[in-house]
Amino acid sequence: MSDDRGSLGTNLLMFLLGAAAGAVVVALVTPKSGPELRADVKDLAVRLKRKAQAAGQALCPEGDQEAEPESGETEG
Repeated sequence: MSDDRGSLGTNLLMFLLGAAAGAVVVALVTPKSGPELRADVKDLAVRLKRKAQAAGQALCPEGDQEAEPESGETEG
């Protein structure tokens, strides 16, 4: 029998995707007004992006990671 558990990176990614899906479901079923819900979803997306970037850097600290320009910034 072979040990087919997957890698740490795959498990972490699946956990984060499950957590994100759960957070979206909670946000959508909570009774809030449209603007409040949109603000909450935007805040959640920003936080998840930051956590994913931190996790990626922790898993691959010497990786080839170029910073993307923020919206409104131009290169050059």
